[in-house]
Amino acid sequence: MAKKNKNTESTASQTPSPSRKRRKPKPNYKKAFMVGALFLAMLSFILTSIPNFGSSGTKAASVKTPVNANVAAPRNSTTFTKQGSVTINRQGNPEPLVVDIEVADTETKRNQGLMYRKHMESNHGMLFIMDQLKEQNFYMRNTYISLDIIYLDENKKIVSIAQNTETLNDNSIPSNGNALYVLEVVGGYGETHGLQVGDQIEWTLD
Repeated sequence: MAKKNKNTESTASQTPSPSRKRRKPKPNYKKAFMVGALFLAMLSFILTSIPNFGSSGTKAASVKTPVNANVAAPRNSTTFTKQGSVTINRQGNPEPLVVDIEVADTETKRNQGLMYRKHMESNHGMLFIMDQLKEQNFYMRNTYISLDIIYLDENKKIVSIAQNTETLNDNSIPSNGNALYVLEVVGGYGETHGLQVGDQIEWTLD
C-alpha cells in the first residue's frame, strides 16, 4: 500500500478551480425616465378624474360673483319721467317760465331725489312735497348734477334759493325759513332767469 504524499495532497486541495466573472448590466436611464414619466402622467389623469379631490368629501359650491359686487348699485329711477309742470311767475317780468317736473311726494322718493343722475335738461326739475311746514335741509349726497334748490313756503312763494350747489357733498343746505315745497332745477337756472325771493310758483300734475 502506497503512502500518501501529504505535500501533494495539500497542494492539490489548495488550488482553486477556475471561475467565470459575470459582468454587471449597465443601467438603462432612458428606459427608467420613460417609465417614470408615464407613471406620473397616469397618476395625474387619475387624480383629475376624481371629483372634488382634496375637499374632504364636501361638494364645492359654484358661486358667481358679480363684476361690480363691491360697488354700490344706483337706484332704478335715473331717467326723467314727466309727471307734471311748474309755472314760475317772476316779479316785474310778465313772461312766465315753464319747467317739466317729476314729483317726490313720499319718503322714499324724497330720499332718492335726483341721486345718480348724470344729466338733466335745463327745462326739467323735481318738485318735493314735504310733510310739514318747517325749516328744511337738503344735501347733495350721490348727486352728480349741480342744482339750484328753490325752497317754497305754504303759499308756493320762493323763500330762498341755494344756487349752484356742490355735487357729491353731504353738507346741509338749509332753507333759512319755513318751507313746505322744494323745487330742484339745473344749477344756474335761477341766476339765468332772474329768480328771486317772493316769486310765485304754481304747478299742475299729470
